[in-house]
Amino acid sequence: MSADYKEHVDAASDKMAKAISFLEEALVHIRAGKASPKLVDAVMVSYYGSMVPLGQVANISTPDARTIAIQPWEKKLIKDIEKAIINSNLGFNPDNNGEFIRISIPPLTEERRRELTKQVKHEGEDTKIIIRNIRRDTNDALKKLVKLGLAEDLEKDAQDQVQKLTDKFIKNIDELVAIKEKEILTV
Repeated sequence: MSADYKEHVDAASDKMAKAISFLEEALVHIRAGKASPKLVDAVMVSYYGSMVPLGQVANISTPDARTIAIQPWEKKLIKDIEKAIINSNLGFNPDNNGEFIRISIPPLTEERRRELTKQVKHEGEDTKIIIRNIRRDTNDALKKLVKLGLAEDLEKDAQDQVQKLTDKFIKNIDELVAIKEKEILTV
């Protein structure tokens, strides 16, 4: 029975780590004033009737800090890629020269920086909610184990472990959010 509670704690840790990974991925896609292929690689493009990520149909590079260059592997996709970028609501205005697409990343306005920091905080808060829900679900599962015969002191120890995990991951979220906010606010 004592091994069961450890499985719950380990599962909670794994789920919390996945939530952090998801947050990191979300933060990468939030623009911070510098050109990055990650800003457009998730844009969905129509490719032979299927929607696929831009990164699967084109080479995405950053020749300088303010430019993203996109070279489709098939020239006939250039119009579809351009349309997908415009429709993606990223605020980019692609320049198509027939061979490749160039996106100039304008400097962020102060208002846009504030909007992006709000978005970053929102992503962080959403992830904190996920972490707290994992804690609650794990603690509920531990209470059920007590009803099945787990010693209450083992349950208390497991809940303490889950709380320590929760605190660690919440601190990690705060650090990630602070780093991204600093990146956005740096002119």
